[in-house]
Amino acid sequence: MINIGKALSGEWNYVEKDIQAVCDEAHKHGAIVKVIFENDFLPNDEIKIQLCKICERAGADYVKTSTGYGFVKQKDGSYNYKGATEHDLKLMRANCSPKVKVKAAGCVRDLDGLIKVRDLGAERCGASATVAMLDEYKRRAAQGDLRMEKEAVTLGTGGY
Repeated sequence: MINIGKALSGEWNYVEKDIQAVCDEAHKHGAIVKVIFENDFLPNDEIKIQLCKICERAGADYVKTSTGYGFVKQKDGSYNYKGATEHDLKLMRANCSPKVKVKAAGCVRDLDGLIKVRDLGAERCGASATVAMLDEYKRRAAQGDLRMEKEAVTLGTGGY
């Protein structure tokens, strides 16, 4: 998870050193690093683009849209999150080279949503509805009602 306060205040050197330190240590041990942006807290695309560039330089393996728990007060007064939006997935994929993968998390709740994030460039997806998605996939596949021309997306049960 990025240091959101430092990113919002434009302290990019701090943010980059922080991500670099995590990447260096994790990679020494053969671990994969997924850097969570928590996009719902970030007010503009410029910040997200800067974070993509920083993650690339730091050697991150993935950039991830959110935890799925970044609740923000909405116009109607409720607290909710947008999670992996089409806009953010396109933006993140466009601003990282192919060596940095994209993980979608938050608001992917069904098979059609999973297929959509895959088509937008996400190679992994965190979702709490994994069983339902796999059941729907099996149902559609059995009926010959499913086109999966591109490579599959790795589906997790939420988390990291």
